Amino acid sequence: MEALIKMHGRYEVDVAWLLLGTKSIRVGHDFDALKRIEASLDQYVEQAGIKIRSEKRGAIVARWYQSHVEGRDVTDDDVHTWIELVRE
Repeated sequence: MEALIKMHGRYEVDVAWLLLGTKSIRVGHDFDALKRIEASLDQYVEQAGIKIRSEKRGAIVARWYQSHVEGRDVTDDDVHTWIELVRE
């Protein structure tokens, strides 16, 4: 365990990759951006009185976050379209 921790610290190696051959989910994620996206979406649907299922909310957040990671701007129209597609 100590050797893995040292390798991770020195070489920035993903420990999950070393142990399991898979990339760690948390490595490289912008959790602050993810929190802002979730808060923005939740605030909008609450103010608009829109109900969406949690799995549909997750799909919107995932699409929005992926756009953020790829450096694409997400407009209000994009978000409104995604919401309209999953409304109950």
